[in-house]
Amino acid sequence: MADIGKIVRREIVEEMRESYLDYAMSVIVARALPDVRDGLKPVHRRILYSMHEMGLTHTAKFRKSAAVVGDVLGKYHPHGDVAVYDSMVRMAQDFALRYPLIDGQGNMGSVDGDAAAAMRYTECRMTRVAEELLRDIDKDTVDFRDNYDATRKEPVVMPSTIPNLLLNGSLGIAVGMTTNIPPHNLREVVEALIHLVDHPRNSSSEDLLQFIKGPDFPTGGFIFDEKEIRASYTSGKGAILTRGKAEIQEGKKGSYDIVITEIPYQVNKSELIETIANLAQEKKHEGLRDIRDESDREGMRVVIELKTDAHPQKVLNNLYKHTDLEKSFHLNMLALVGGLQPQVLSIKAVLEEFLKHRNEVVTRRSKFDLARTHERIHILEGLKKALDHIDRVIETIKKSSDKEEAHQNLMKKFALSALQATAILEMRLQTLAGLERQKIENELKEKLTLARALEALLKDPAKIMEVIRKELLEIKEKYGDERKTKVVRTSPREISEEDLIAEEEVVVVLTRGGYIKRIKPESYRMQKRGGKGLIGMETKEEDVVEHLLSCNTHSNLLFFTNSGKIYQVRAYEIPEGTRVSKGKAIFNFLSLNQQEQVTSILASPKIGKGQKSASAFVVMLTKDGIIKKVGASSFDNVRRSGLIAITLKKGDSLRWAKATSGGDELILVTKKAQSIRFSEKDVRAMGRQAAGVKALRLKKGDEVMGMDVIIGKTQVAEDKLLVVMENGYGKHTLLKHYKKQRRGGSGIKTAKITPKTGNVVGATIVGKEETELITISRKGQVIKTTLATIPVHGRATQGVRIMKMEAGDAVASITTL
Repeated sequence: MADIGKIVRREIVEEMRESYLDYAMSVIVARALPDVRDGLKPVHRRILYSMHEMGLTHTAKFRKSAAVVGDVLGKYHPHGDVAVYDSMVRMAQDFALRYPLIDGQGNMGSVDGDAAAAMRYTECRMTRVAEELLRDIDKDTVDFRDNYDATRKEPVVMPSTIPNLLLNGSLGIAVGMTTNIPPHNLREVVEALIHLVDHPRNSSSEDLLQFIKGPDFPTGGFIFDEKEIRASYTSGKGAILTRGKAEIQEGKKGSYDIVITEIPYQVNKSELIETIANLAQEKKHEGLRDIRDESDREGMRVVIELKTDAHPQKVLNNLYKHTDLEKSFHLNMLALVGGLQPQVLSIKAVLEEFLKHRNEVVTRRSKFDLARTHERIHILEGLKKALDHIDRVIETIKKSSDKEEAHQNLMKKFALSALQATAILEMRLQTLAGLERQKIENELKEKLTLARALEALLKDPAKIMEVIRKELLEIKEKYGDERKTKVVRTSPREISEEDLIAEEEVVVVLTRGGYIKRIKPESYRMQKRGGKGLIGMETKEEDVVEHLLSCNTHSNLLFFTNSGKIYQVRAYEIPEGTRVSKGKAIFNFLSLNQQEQVTSILASPKIGKGQKSASAFVVMLTKDGIIKKVGASSFDNVRRSGLIAITLKKGDSLRWAKATSGGDELILVTKKAQSIRFSEKDVRAMGRQAAGVKALRLKKGDEVMGMDVIIGKTQVAEDKLLVVMENGYGKHTLLKHYKKQRRGGSGIKTAKITPKTGNVVGATIVGKEETELITISRKGQVIKTTLATIPVHGRATQGVRIMKMEAGDAVASITTL
């Protein structure tokens, strides 16, 4: 004070350093960074505390936002009203916070970046979750400090029963440092906290990430690469790749649409649409015809119409590459520890700091409750003593000249404290009733029991942690919900080992119109041979089911197309559907041309790094009987855009593909029921782009309808060839009735074709492993029967009825399980 009005000489470097550091720390502590304990910055804390004082709980009537903002400005936050209102609005936005802290009424802004209405128009109150931040604040659980003008007190931190820093995340730019913490799922975070309570000494960040799978954004979408997510949470810093949810759907006139229903967190939908439109206008995006925003109250929906010659998957990949439909979230878990020190924290450190805070809050609350309980016990003991000597007490009060003398006389005669004497003087006459006396005695017993419990709690840290654990479980039960953001364990740019994908048998169904799904075999109940079957799939009138394949969820599905190309997808990537669901357009998975159609699907076992294919070769067969053998290793890594599998002659198309060992035999069946059996060695191995050689001579109007492999020396004499005709007839014939021939012959008869049976639609070898047959018709009827019910007949017979066909329907495909 002595230096006021005097000039003090200082080095400018020293003055700048101190002034800058003071300013920087002020911004860090009092404005930009959240506290690790309650996850709030000062402005948010003041807004919630002010609303608490105003009684704006989740059950209260809404109040004008202007009233709240004015209260915050006048009492706690001496800054601009815009800063306070903008902070309050964000706490009410369900696309900004995973668990909004304010229940807003009126226009509170939108995901398109629209500003909220003026504060005089909107109304607000706290949400139920927000009240958990303030629970027990009146029980001396946290420290209070003077407000800016020292006229009232404000909390330094909230008691916070919920780990708000992780639940809602935070974004802040301080001087020389930034924080960017994503929101998380409450159920997952609570489970991690409970694990940490149960295993405080031997829990690592890796252990806790068993429960916390990654960010859970309010806008949904996808996050990728479990390894990168784990690394980010362990160090407290890292980039997490996020994507919106986009699907390829069939549009009008044979074209396809890309439909976006979820976008990455903090992406402005309006700006995203504008970016896509500009890319199309500048010809940087080929294939886009139109873009429409069809979002409404039901949810988000942005439709991108594609041109008829566009490659849907290629266009979608370009959107991921050039727009914010794919975006990296740069995680930086920087928060204030102890209210003053900014630190970058691992996921374990964040949870530990929260548990420390809860430990302190529960301890202080218990001490507060114990003090109030002792005070009440003291009063009750005085009342009980008075009731035990009620006649003497009344006589003492009657003989006293005034209230003060009565107070002093009671204290002297009955050894009472001032508080007890006051309570006796204020006691009503109704307390003298028997039941009222009993109530006092019962309450005294309850308070004594409570006091003993609280004293035991305060003496035992393990009991305090048990209270914290119990409260966390209550929070989980009360507010826990399902995750909105889906976690994809691998990077979208690489194919790596998949984890936690159950290995199970599935049936993959593909229609001629290009809709695909996978279903569990038990979806089809067993029926007797000759039944009508069940509805197996909803198809459009002009669409028919064409492929039915039994495989494992971890199998590589090789898709061969009529143009001779091959594509690869993992079976588990095909979306699971119900028995009657339509499925998803195959353009969601394969970059097919509009004229390209899948004609064969081959399931091969999963190939790990450094491993070779289980089969030595892949044998392909065309409609016109051209056969080709290629080393299976040529298809170990098929890029998403596909590879050429066979070079076709004009008018021919690839129809069949099978895995072989190199020493097997092949059996082929044609539409007109001709069959030929020859050694695989008759077909030499060729390069991937070769054209192939003739497998058999076809008569006019005939074409190949089936090919299967007779496995070397392991094929047993009892194995049979199952042939199914389009009108639902089928039969078994022992393989030994098919003599081995040379490749290129015309073959022998395998079934008797009549108008009743129709032409052959499928043929497959059946051994002891195969016990069930699934037959699906062009109109989507499905029947599942046991193969044992189909009798063994000679080659030149028409067989028995397997499936009863409706008029105009025909068998489309078969598969054995």
